[in-house]
Amino acid sequence: MANEEVKKNETKEFKKNPSRENRRGNANGPKEKLLDGQVVNIARVTKVTKGGRHMRFACTYAVGDGKGLIGLGTGKANEVQDAIKKAEQAAGRNLIKVALVEGRTLPHDVIGTCGRAKVLLKKAKPGTGVIAGGTARIILELAGVKDVVSKSLGSNTKVNVAKATINALKSERTAEHIAELRGKKREEL
Repeated sequence: MANEEVKKNETKEFKKNPSRENRRGNANGPKEKLLDGQVVNIARVTKVTKGGRHMRFACTYAVGDGKGLIGLGTGKANEVQDAIKKAEQAAGRNLIKVALVEGRTLPHDVIGTCGRAKVLLKKAKPGTGVIAGGTARIILELAGVKDVVSKSLGSNTKVNVAKATINALKSERTAEHIAELRGKKREEL
């Protein structure tokens, strides 16, 4: 009988263990959504075969938490909703961390490229807002950048502009990062 009581106590402890609940999530309530997302582009693509034309949908989707985390993904499927779902999952797997100064702007001016599309991102003073075109605006707002000036140069293909914006955000470096690369302290720079 002593063994049975010990087993009952172990199961109660297992259920009350908060670290296990955090790993599994709350089974009773809905899961908290951490990332916001938005469709960047939906295109109908056609594959011509001997048997005729095969229509599918390609979707580009961006996700972000508004605090410096951003991801971009693409997906293809026979139905629009399935393509969006695949793109959203791919974006969640491709997350990058963006360095923000004071939680609102970029550390320095930067240019990102993808194909023939170029995007210039310039840091801005407080209160400027997001001055950017459609696709770059989506990416910057989801990343949580609040003050920035953007200019799209070259091609204006939505997918390439989105990728160029992501590449620009990836290539940013903070003063701490540069000091670490040089083996110095930030104050020495």
